[in-house]
Amino acid sequence: MSKDKQDQVAPVVVASDLKVSDLRAALAAGWGDYKAFPAFGLFFAAIYVIAGMFIYFALFVRGEIAWLVPAAAGFPLLAPFVAVGLYEVSRRRESAIPMSWRAILGALRGRGDEQILSMGVILFVGFGFWIMVAHGIFAIFLAESGIGSESIELFRTGAGLMMLLVGGIAGALMALAFYAITVVSLPMLVDREVDFITAIIASLATVRSNKFVLLIWAAVIAIALFVAMLPLFLGLLVVLPVLGHATWHLYRRSVGKAHT
Repeated sequence: MSKDKQDQVAPVVVASDLKVSDLRAALAAGWGDYKAFPAFGLFFAAIYVIAGMFIYFALFVRGEIAWLVPAAAGFPLLAPFVAVGLYEVSRRRESAIPMSWRAILGALRGRGDEQILSMGVILFVGFGFWIMVAHGIFAIFLAESGIGSESIELFRTGAGLMMLLVGGIAGALMALAFYAITVVSLPMLVDREVDFITAIIASLATVRSNKFVLLIWAAVIAIALFVAMLPLFLGLLVVLPVLGHATWHLYRRSVGKAHT
C-alpha cells in the first residue's frame, strides 16, 4: 500500500483512496476463490440457507406471516459472522497455505483470544435488538390497522405501508451501523492479532475515509442478498460465498498485508 493514500489508525494504516474499480476487482477475486474451493463456500452458505428456511416455515406454520419481513430484513445482520470461515479460505489461498476443514472451521475461534467470538456476540445482540425494535414498530401500526399478523392484507393497508416505511428506515440505519463496524474488522481479526475494539476502529476509519465507495459496496451487498433470498434463500448458496470472499479482498486493498 506504499503508493496509496493512507490514514493512520494506530496500530493500523488504512487506505483512503478506494475506487469503484476496487469493488469490481474484489468481486472478480471473490468469484475466483469460490470456484477454486466451492465446498467451503457451499458449506457455510448452506448453514445460512437452512436457518433461513427454518425461520420462514416456522413463521408460516404459526400464521405469523407479517413477521417474515422483519425476520428477513434482520437476517443479513448475521452474514458477516457466517463469512468468517470464508475469510480464512481466501487468506489461505492468497498465502498458498494448505486447506483443511479443521483449520477453516477453527477460524471462528480466531487466534485463540476469543476476539471473533466477541464480535459474534455483538452481532447476535444486534439481531435481537432489531427484532425488539421491529416488534415495537409492528405493534404500533398493527394496533391501528386492526388486522392480525397472520394476514398478508396488512401490507396493503395505509398502516401496513407506513409500517414498512418506518421499519425499512430503522432497519437500514441499523444494518448500515453494523456494516460499518464489521466490513473490515472481522477479516482483520482473522488476519491479525488485534483486539476487536482496534478492529472496529479501523473499520469505522476505513468507511469514513472511503464513504462513497463503501456505501456503494453496502448497497451491492444489500441488493444481492435480498435478491438471493427470494427463491427460498437458495441464491445465497452462490451469492453469500462470493460476497464473503470479495469482502476479504476489499479488506486487503483497504488495510494491506498483516505484519504478524
